[in-house]
Amino acid sequence: MSHTVEKIGGTSMSRVNQLADTLFIGSRKPDELYGRVFVVSAFGGITNLLLEHKKSGAPGVYAHFTNADSDQGWHDALNNVAREMRELNHQILEHPADIEQADAFVTERAHGARNCLIDLQRLCAYGHFRLSEHMLQIRELLAGVGEAHSAFVTTLMLQRAGVNARFVDLSGWRDEGDVTLDERIAKAMDSIDLQAEMPIVTGYAQCAEGLMREYDRGYSEVTFSRLAALTGAHEAIIHKEFHLSSSDPKIVGEDQVCKIGRTNFDVADQLSNMGMEAIHPKAAKTLRQADVPLRVTNAFEPDDPGTLIDDQPAESPAVEIVTGLDIVTLEVFEQDMVGVKGYDAKILEVLARHNVRIVSKVSNANTITHYLDTSLKTMRRVEKDIARAYPAAEITTRTLSMASVIGRDLSGLAVLSRGLTALADAGLSAIGASQGPRNVDVQFIVERDVLKSAIKAMHGAFIQPARPRLTNAA
Repeated sequence: MSHTVEKIGGTSMSRVNQLADTLFIGSRKPDELYGRVFVVSAFGGITNLLLEHKKSGAPGVYAHFTNADSDQGWHDALNNVAREMRELNHQILEHPADIEQADAFVTERAHGARNCLIDLQRLCAYGHFRLSEHMLQIRELLAGVGEAHSAFVTTLMLQRAGVNARFVDLSGWRDEGDVTLDERIAKAMDSIDLQAEMPIVTGYAQCAEGLMREYDRGYSEVTFSRLAALTGAHEAIIHKEFHLSSSDPKIVGEDQVCKIGRTNFDVADQLSNMGMEAIHPKAAKTLRQADVPLRVTNAFEPDDPGTLIDDQPAESPAVEIVTGLDIVTLEVFEQDMVGVKGYDAKILEVLARHNVRIVSKVSNANTITHYLDTSLKTMRRVEKDIARAYPAAEITTRTLSMASVIGRDLSGLAVLSRGLTALADAGLSAIGASQGPRNVDVQFIVERDVLKSAIKAMHGAFIQPARPRLTNAA
């Protein structure tokens, strides 16, 4: 029998009691509960406390441990995480026996993590060992504590409600041996009857590849996609707190956006490029290669099918989403560039060395312009390195924004000219605009202070006249 693999993010997990009444159980009959595997993130805010705050950068246990001059900071931070986890136990669970089990779980994991970090400090007091060599392992150890806690508590909650839920811990806690991701998943799932059990799986998986080395905090989607591919799921589902919609409702208005409903992985990749990930690009690639379609739903609207993402082309050309991103432009002008190979290769090498993400680029005979997702601080270092390589070049950087019109098939829609007209009608102008031959996106470069107005203008031109409205979307 077929099954689904479904992922729940941290923000939604913080409302896990509501999910029990909708997503996990809801109005389903007992025989309809199973055939579903859930991959869960840590409860909202917990990973921030374990590592560092994703947006503000405020230090968590990891940051305190690796940067502080004394031990007090990380000990206090770990105590704070354990306290927050216990508070969540009491908020989510009702039966005293379940709360006792969950609190004991937190104590065991926090105590184990503390002892591990203390032992590592002692070891690195000897000259043959360097703490810097173990940073990735520390980060993964701490991240896994958060996912294991949320999966364990969710399992207890569901078992108390009569669901045959099973806690599946991929975090490698006290495991022996260093296995690959595929091996860890296969071993964990081997004895599970998917039609009679509901696996609650940790989003973090300890493996030889070291997921955080490449994906950092995007590891749960990698685990999710690999699990779906390896188990032959007929569909992979990501449950969010909102629908995947035609634009940001905070910009164009909640009564103006509409649910996308159906798109493909090409569009998903373009959204990732614009910093609006439906799924991590590498996770999307895994699903695509395994021929597993992806569905993005609103976790709190279980009767709505959400948006299906697969590998199929559009039945007819249409704009599906309008979004935007703040960028920094890097323009390198060199008169001697004409007809000479290698200029762009050197620039790319510098950008890669400074870990700068390229959103797009354009070039002509003597100028190469990269549109970058990075900070001005990093750009200053990039400029210096390029200036050393090309001392005669004129290097210019600007803070701008990019508005992008995206769809599976934009052919024949005159998106470039219509977009420029929409901007002009709104009293705006584009600094640059480009469209590739694949016809999946058109990019408009605008000043930062008009990005929201540009998105709103083009959303009105391309989507509102032809598509039904949908509230509660994002």
